[in-house]
Amino acid sequence: MFTGIIEAVGRIVRLEPKGTDMRALITTGKLDLSDVKTGDSIAVNGVCLTAVDLPGDGFWADVSGETLARTNFGHYKPGTEVNLEKALTPTTRLGGHLVSGHVDGVGEVIERTDEGRSVRFRIQAPDELARYIAEKGSICVDGISLTVNTVEGAVFDLNIVPHTLQETTMQGFDKGSRVHLEVDIIARYLERMLLGEDAARPGQGISESFLAEHGFIRK
Repeated sequence: MFTGIIEAVGRIVRLEPKGTDMRALITTGKLDLSDVKTGDSIAVNGVCLTAVDLPGDGFWADVSGETLARTNFGHYKPGTEVNLEKALTPTTRLGGHLVSGHVDGVGEVIERTDEGRSVRFRIQAPDELARYIAEKGSICVDGISLTVNTVEGAVFDLNIVPHTLQETTMQGFDKGSRVHLEVDIIARYLERMLLGEDAARPGQGISESFLAEHGFIRK
């Protein structure tokens, strides 16, 4: 688990195809690796990866075919900057929100606007994630815990303060940038709980008709 509070910006320096998988070498910048050992988890742009080797100034990680299919890793090149966070411990301050490091989908920045010293981003999420995104709720974007300002359908706004721009890769976001999205873990589990016994039925999901049938809304 992670908090979505970025500890450092690193850089992908090598990508080695391994059949349907890939191995990546990531330098970690100012991230303190003194307490990291082989097998530990590190979030890379919000993707939970396992350190399989620690050469000193970074770590190697295996990237599975599943991860390549669901994230931007298949499009990354040597030199790509990435947000880094070590897994939380029982004494970690939860400054953001609970983040699993399991990407739900890839969104796209559709607008960037300067507002004083801050920057407002509009991001298009996949339609299937819209129901999990709420105004003033939490969302993880490339591993960064952020607050949703407004929502219109599957499009949401973020107001990013100078510190976050300086300490993350968001300073490089522009129209067309593709970003990893992880919705609030509580929203995902709440949906399954509302399904009750219907959760065992393939293809069953929360819909307006489901809510009406179970007495949550009246038509």
